Amino acid sequence: MSRVSLEGQVAVVTGAARGVGELLARKLSARGAKVALVGLEEDALKEASGRLRSESDHWYADVTDHEAMTRVAREVKERFGKVDIVVANAGVATGGPFIDSDPVAWRRVIEVNLIGSAVTARAFLPVLVESRGYLLQIASLAAITPAPMMTAYCASKSGVEAYAHSLRAEVGYQGVRVGVGYLSWTDTDMVRGADQEDVMRELRQRLPWPSNKTYPLGPAVDRIVAGIERRSSHVYGQWWLRGMQGVRGCLPGLIGTVGQREMRRFAPRLQGMRTGLVGAGGAADERERATDRN
Repeated sequence: MSRVSLEGQVAVVTGAARGVGELLARKLSARGAKVALVGLEEDALKEASGRLRSESDHWYADVTDHEAMTRVAREVKERFGKVDIVVANAGVATGGPFIDSDPVAWRRVIEVNLIGSAVTARAFLPVLVESRGYLLQIASLAAITPAPMMTAYCASKSGVEAYAHSLRAEVGYQGVRVGVGYLSWTDTDMVRGADQEDVMRELRQRLPWPSNKTYPLGPAVDRIVAGIERRSSHVYGQWWLRGMQGVRGCLPGLIGTVGQREMRRFAPRLQGMRTGLVGAGGAADERERATDRN
């Protein structure tokens, strides 16, 4: 599909305080889009918004909060007059053995990554219908292939992939296009946070090439921007992920076999692994929930 100019388009990016979301906001702004940044880290969002070249604003909201996101959608429409693009990017992760996992953190990964994405779409679909716009759901290599020690993250990203494909069929006749974005291990706070656990880092390094590398953030986000410009149904942050689609049916059985061998190797070192959310974004989410409880 030919590219659509982003000049004057209004884009909403969730999880925009850091990582993929923050850089995506900058690159969309550099192409002339007006950008609404949404997330939990209000000061970081304000700073990120202030660095943008084009008109922008920021909204503090938890993507799992339907009332808050409905308010954000209304206020973004009032602020900019329309919404053309929504990128459901907000996400958190946790790792480690399922049997020892923190049930609260495990559930939170599902809530933010899957439920939060659906809440975002529910809030913004009415304005996307008006503009015949585009919703991009950020998924992951974890949606294509299962992985031991990542049960919550894989479940959430498989879920958002299936949900977005279903939604595409529902809203296409109304002029709304829906895409799914896939990223492998990309140099973000989330991945660096996961790598602080020796076992998680070493397990990833033992994956077959090219899935065992950490990829730079910039080129991956450039590919996402190009996908947005084309209103693509599938967007791949790394070149080789497209090829994974053709073999994904074989992967659960293969990983189920190889993964057992790897887990046996690492079993003596699994005790005492951190069970909370990883990275600076995960820490921000945990602080927010602690504040709510108090």
